[in-house]
Amino acid sequence: MQFGKVAQPELIDFTLPIDAPETLGVLSQSGDTPLSVYVGCAKWNRQDLKGFYPRGIKDELHYYARQFNAIEMNATYYRIFAAEQFKKWYDKTPAGFKFFPKLVQDISHFQRLGEGVFPLVDRYLESVIHLQEKLGTIFLQLHSNFDPEHMDRVARFAAYWPKEIPLAIEFRHTDWFNDVVVATELYDVLETHGITNVITDTAGRRDLLHMRLTTKEAFVRYVGANHETDYSRLDDWIARLRLWKEQGIESIHFFVHQNVEEASPLLSNYLVKGVNKKLGVSLKLSRHHEQDTPTLF
Repeated sequence: MQFGKVAQPELIDFTLPIDAPETLGVLSQSGDTPLSVYVGCAKWNRQDLKGFYPRGIKDELHYYARQFNAIEMNATYYRIFAAEQFKKWYDKTPAGFKFFPKLVQDISHFQRLGEGVFPLVDRYLESVIHLQEKLGTIFLQLHSNFDPEHMDRVARFAAYWPKEIPLAIEFRHTDWFNDVVVATELYDVLETHGITNVITDTAGRRDLLHMRLTTKEAFVRYVGANHETDYSRLDDWIARLRLWKEQGIESIHFFVHQNVEEASPLLSNYLVKGVNKKLGVSLKLSRHHEQDTPTLF
């Protein structure tokens, strides 16, 4: 992912902001759902994840799904796949694995949540539901120029979305977060409809790192900079996730991107080891676990 890429990441202050006060209120709401944690990369293809696949591996997804328990599925952004394709992906992955697919760009970028978008939503869902219990939270990424003038579209879309299918939305225009009146209205819409507010952590766009949860799910899109600071940034995230666990979070969905994606499995594995130790979970480690400290940078 090139979003927020910078030439000198060592000059960036990567300190995580303090949580929005309302986040604790969301996490402290009553509930007894056991904590679930899913960690993975954004892609599974060999071309991007150079060095990840052993020689001779022919089915990349089959191998990937036995190294990590989740994938952020960006392929679904480009087109609506047939139901048969989702069935094939389902069959290639083990029990407990989950896909977190992105909504197709026709919905988010071309029609921009306009009034005629709902037939597309229905078509998309009619196919993606064939992932069955392996379907994780679907996420909608809005264009960076999609601003609060379109609040009515967000509210209409949130009301239409079926409540039984988890949804997260990534807002990339800063006015959604930095205008107090707008932010209050937005968070009310998201909380009312049980929609998760995606947290984006990338070097060049610290203004989007809002730390405001609207459900008891943290959906984090972390973009490393192919730099040694990537690891200390993940250490900070592990500490924050531990705090959220203590406060009552139920779901953690954390996806690692890189400007050059080949490092993503190493960073994902580093995160897995950290959350296993600090959060008391037992996620699987990939074959890279022999490397305690990756040395790509």
